[in-house]
Amino acid sequence: MSKLLEVEDVTPSGGSTAGQLCCTPLTRGPLGVEDAERAAAMFKALGDPVRLRLFSNIASAEGGEACVCDIQDVGVSQPTVSHHLKKLREAGLLESERRGTWVYYRVDPDVLAVMAQMLAPVGT
Repeated sequence: MSKLLEVEDVTPSGGSTAGQLCCTPLTRGPLGVEDAERAAAMFKALGDPVRLRLFSNIASAEGGEACVCDIQDVGVSQPTVSHHLKKLREAGLLESERRGTWVYYRVDPDVLAVMAQMLAPVGT
């Protein structure tokens, strides 16, 4: 079973950098062991082209969520889509909610903030 990506608020209490999330930006210093493990799990899940397309389809969906019925056209069978969505959920990249017979997916906004912070160039 894979580890879920845990997003931690590491802002010093009383500090002026509210909203800063885990993981030192790659351009500001070397990653620690725990941050590297979290980031590797996240990027490993996105390392497959089908998963990356699914993640992009969901992230760019109107209203910030997408029904599985609307994102299945990524060139693989439905069971394979389900497998890839499961891997994205296990990595902590997606949240899901069943509504009737359909499952709706959305990208965890904290995950996008972590990825953006890690990849931010110096000076941002």
